[in-house]
Amino acid sequence: MNFIHIADMHFDAPFKLGEQNSNIGEKRRLEKREIFKKIVEYIKQNEIPYFFICGDLYEQEYIRKSTIDYINDLFKTIENCKVFIVPGNHDPFIKNSYYNNYNWNKNVHIFTNKLEVVHEKDVDIYGYGFNDFYMENPYENIEIEDKSKINILLTHGDIDNVQKEDKPYNELYTRDLKKLGFDYIALGHIHKRIIDDKIVYPGSTASMGFDEEGEHGMIVGSIERKVLQKEFVKVDPTEFKKYELDISSYNDEMQIEEAINSLKLDDNKYYEIVLVGSANFNINKNNILKVITAENILKIKNESKVRLNIEQIINEDTLRGIFTRKILKKIEEAETEEEKEKYQRVLEEGLDSF
Repeated sequence: MNFIHIADMHFDAPFKLGEQNSNIGEKRRLEKREIFKKIVEYIKQNEIPYFFICGDLYEQEYIRKSTIDYINDLFKTIENCKVFIVPGNHDPFIKNSYYNNYNWNKNVHIFTNKLEVVHEKDVDIYGYGFNDFYMENPYENIEIEDKSKINILLTHGDIDNVQKEDKPYNELYTRDLKKLGFDYIALGHIHKRIIDDKIVYPGSTASMGFDEEGEHGMIVGSIERKVLQKEFVKVDPTEFKKYELDISSYNDEMQIEEAINSLKLDDNKYYEIVLVGSANFNINKNNILKVITAENILKIKNESKVRLNIEQIINEDTLRGIFTRKILKKIEEAETEEEKEKYQRVLEEGLDSF
């Protein structure tokens, strides 16, 4: 049997990405529609019989009915493919959700928070999802009914506390999942791709921002005679990338602006320019953004440190001046290089805090 596995599409999620381009949010939402359409076209062309969507297909708070109509209309074009959806923490199966109050196409099966098994000819598909925005794991021990068949588990949750989350998001543990004996465990919730043999997070289908760099897409899998084969297929043509620019040799903002505008950037990437190094002057990133010509530069982040004039600071009648004089004396009196280095770090960190 062949399948497609995606998760974390987050349709209609608000994007707060652009300091320069105010239209980026709506543009990105439209791009998500094209990405989903591309996946459905792949299913159609390759006659894929199963489509697994493991949570956070949309944002409960922001989803528009027109978007649900768009998704369902695409499902209608793949009548021979069975679509299985697991509600996640952003699209839980609650009273007013579209999972509960919408006439989905007949090839769509939506799991609830109750563990359910869907019996197909050669495969049994187990699944459960969220019925609220947070959820404890209710199924630590799942018994497979027929081990002679292909058995697949679909759910949405955090594994091994990878996200370091304080609230419960269906906490899962690799050691427990491996004991269950499934031929494939399709997960969602973590936005980076994690593949541990038969336990798979495909990552977010389309990148949500600069904390999700790299390629995004879907898992294409097949299981024949209990042998699993899987590959990642990129479907989001756009990537988010951070570009570090060392400004240590620049003497004013104009030089930074010229350097940024002369960068050779990939049109299929959105960029956050990160300023690093030791600056010779105070930087106003908003001034720089105003004269950036590339529309795919969305942010300027300043992580540079202003190079300080110690000779000037030690003559100041301020707390900063008193602190600097005392630490310089400690450095002068230090008996070992290790001690000198320690006080030098104290000086640097102290001046940074001032």
